[in-house]
Amino acid sequence: MTYKESFIKFMVDSGVLKFGEFTLKSGRLAPYFINAGNYKTGAQLAKLGEFYAECITENGLKPQTLFGPAYKGIPLSVSACTALYNKFGVDVNYCFDRKEVKDHGEGGMFVGKSLEDGEKVVIIEDVMTSGKALREVLPKLMGAAKVDIEGMIITVDRMEKGLTSDKSAVQEVYDEFGVKVYSIVTINDIIDALEKGVIPGAEYVDKMKEYRKVYGVG
Repeated sequence: MTYKESFIKFMVDSGVLKFGEFTLKSGRLAPYFINAGNYKTGAQLAKLGEFYAECITENGLKPQTLFGPAYKGIPLSVSACTALYNKFGVDVNYCFDRKEVKDHGEGGMFVGKSLEDGEKVVIIEDVMTSGKALREVLPKLMGAAKVDIEGMIITVDRMEKGLTSDKSAVQEVYDEFGVKVYSIVTINDIIDALEKGVIPGAEYVDKMKEYRKVYGVG
């Protein structure tokens, strides 16, 4: 299996990727659902970090620091940082933000690496629904230093239209901020895995394709 196929199987085995009928927050009726909150063990987190590291390496990114937006991005950035070192021998910094500025002790908005002008940063997140998290965190990062955002890594690109646009959230943040979003897999990769029998659920292929036809972007 490719690392992408391995990741899709890992999501299913972890109870993160499920097939059926799900009403999404958007009101759309989808034949699949991704719940990243089901990652909950040390083994899962270690493996997840390896997939992030693979994606970073495959796309030729050379970050000096991995940034994890609070709160979900914090363990993800740490696991990716650890995996980059253990699997590829690449030692990078990590950093995350606080929801509120600390007014005692060392103080400040950030924990971990102190950001510097020109520093190459890759943002680590789980999924992107609307781009809200990136819109919130970019002003914080740029307020700390004139960093170079090399990109953002997410687990799955749904390749789905927004509620008010024919563009996906990934396309919108690139157009708005010039930040390229890389995903470990896309919804098309998941459909391919179903068709190849990498994961069970071939009976959902037609529904997945129909959903893509209605809501998908290229």
